[in-house]
Amino acid sequence: QVQLVESGGGLVQAGDSLRLSCAASGLTFSRYAMGWFRQAPGKERELLAVISASGGSVYYEDSVRGRFTISRDNAKNTVYLQMNNLKPEDTAVYYCAGGIATIGSDDFTFQYGYWGQGTQVTVST
Repeated sequence: QVQLVESGGGLVQAGDSLRLSCAASGLTFSRYAMGWFRQAPGKERELLAVISASGGSVYYEDSVRGRFTISRDNAKNTVYLQMNNLKPEDTAVYYCAGGIATIGSDDFTFQYGYWGQGTQVTVST
């Protein structure tokens, strides 16, 4: 049984930083690309970042590029999302996902089949 468990969310002030973690079990972690999404109330789920299975390639949405950093530790079966200079509009439930990705200079796809339960991030002014 595949499980993805996010942690590290919380209530912070604008300008603060948080690091989210997603611990995976039940799958060969090093074979899967991993991604982070978020969903704010009343909005669609938004892809933020994806990291390849080896960790050698990453993809960021424009909305978080330069502020968020995705990384992974295959020895710990964990993917991270370092979030800096948080803004109130970053308030959302953050989810990790596992799947298959193509990350190239002109080509990006992410097909995901596994989801975590999410962790709440709230950024106050």
